[in-house]
Amino acid sequence: MELNLTQEDIDILNSSKGLKALLSKEPFNIEKALRYVRYEKKLKKLQVELIRLQSWAIDENERIIVVFEGRDAAGKGGAIRRITERMNPRQLRIVALSKPSEDEKTQWYFQRYVRQFPKAGEIVFFDRSWYNRAVVEPVNGFCTIEEHEIFMNQVNDFERMITESGIRLVKIYMSISKREQNKRFHDIVNDPLKQWKMTAVDKKAQKYWDVYTEYKNKMFAKTKDGVVPWKIIKANRKTFARVSVINHVLRSIPYDKNRKV
Repeated sequence: MELNLTQEDIDILNSSKGLKALLSKEPFNIEKALRYVRYEKKLKKLQVELIRLQSWAIDENERIIVVFEGRDAAGKGGAIRRITERMNPRQLRIVALSKPSEDEKTQWYFQRYVRQFPKAGEIVFFDRSWYNRAVVEPVNGFCTIEEHEIFMNQVNDFERMITESGIRLVKIYMSISKREQNKRFHDIVNDPLKQWKMTAVDKKAQKYWDVYTEYKNKMFAKTKDGVVPWKIIKANRKTFARVSVINHVLRSIPYDKNRKV
């Protein structure tokens, strides 16, 4: 296939990043290499804005929560890493809670999440959140029907209380296709550096795909009238998804865009 390369394209390919992108995978793919270098440049600009946002939050004693939900292997962790990798680690936290302890099981469901909420000037990123009870738990039999119903009846009020208390809440759902999820699971299983990511729940995700869809739709229907809407990000292409996620976070928080970094 003949490619019509501009001078800008040629300059990109002749740069160190361009050559690395072009030569790192076989067979060579010029279009993918160009796309990746442009993504890296775009990402850097967005990360500068994220630093501005964080500086504003620190100076103004803002409290921010960003919730990430989505199917297993949808890219939640990767998106969070791209958001936070240039930010001040002392003023942010990434929360990915394991299954509740015996004591936590006796408490109000939301209680262990509230303990992770931000202090003044802090941003907290939830890699899965209280919405475990909306989808993951009922699909896998980790909660009762009654517990699920109680959660669904309380979640909108819970988030109203969060926002009325002055916390800024952003909710992101990363959406992938069944075929893409299967491909990513295959890549994880065959990569010794990623095999630890594969859990017992992940192994059943393809089998339970339609059940996950049913509960996901119930979650969206119940929360559509809540105080904070979901932003659904199409995440089959990771680079596109990460840029879309960052853009949404930046649009959702009214930070000072002229702040120097």
